[in-house]
Amino acid sequence: MKLLRFGAKGQEKPGVVDKEGRIRDLSGIVADIDGHVLAHELDTIRAADWSTLPEVPADTRLGACVGKVGKFICIGLNYSDHAAETGAEVPSEPVIFNKWTSAISGPNDDVEIPRGSHKTDWEIELGVVIGKGGRYIDEADAMEHVAGFCVINDVSEREFQLERGGTWDKGKGCDTFGPMGPWLVTRDEIADPHNLAMWLEVDGKRYQDGNSRTMIFRIPEIVSYLSRFMSLQPGDVISTGTPPGVGLGQTPPVYLKAGQVIRLGIEGLGEQTQHVVQAK
Repeated sequence: MKLLRFGAKGQEKPGVVDKEGRIRDLSGIVADIDGHVLAHELDTIRAADWSTLPEVPADTRLGACVGKVGKFICIGLNYSDHAAETGAEVPSEPVIFNKWTSAISGPNDDVEIPRGSHKTDWEIELGVVIGKGGRYIDEADAMEHVAGFCVINDVSEREFQLERGGTWDKGKGCDTFGPMGPWLVTRDEIADPHNLAMWLEVDGKRYQDGNSRTMIFRIPEIVSYLSRFMSLQPGDVISTGTPPGVGLGQTPPVYLKAGQVIRLGIEGLGEQTQHVVQAK
């Protein structure tokens, strides 16, 4: 299934994409696309007659594909070719940082360059959404805890992240720095999440053109590893790293400017389009 959330910011309703590619309103079936629904009500959605549900106009705004996200966890330097372009050593264990949930936005909402920023960057990432909670999860069982996958743009301010002291988090969690969606695609629809084409363009120029097969730490290992340090809960989102082609890795580096347009997508998971604006 392709699950989504649509409507005005803060008032999103749950939806599903039917076999003809139309959005259907699920609000008569479930309250939201959130942790509770992912843990307990996916079969209810599957069993519903989608043809009887209200059709949503194609031009309706899409919100983030998951609501009420508890944790937005990210894995850094998780693609061997991206680590190389940044001059970083390949990590021996997953590098963990956080994006604040206030960074989450819809897949086509504007990306804001923060006040004082000169180095706002892009990162196409494969998002993993938890559907079954747990702690100390065995790697062999880890995929059973995954509800599905989505596209994430891990927007990053490199000066805030790397040059201002402390951890990476303050360069990662600015408002609008976590576009998510358009859909949450359930696990059963993705045959191999470790072989998905991933791409990102700025003003029509393709900077990132990679594949999830170059991940260093794969999804079962990431889920198991994270669960040693925190309980994972339904609705938590894990952003699993980016392939090469970020602005920081260009020679010389290239960063986003107001007025530009970002387009990005992952095979089978849909596309995002964001206009870049200056934060007021």
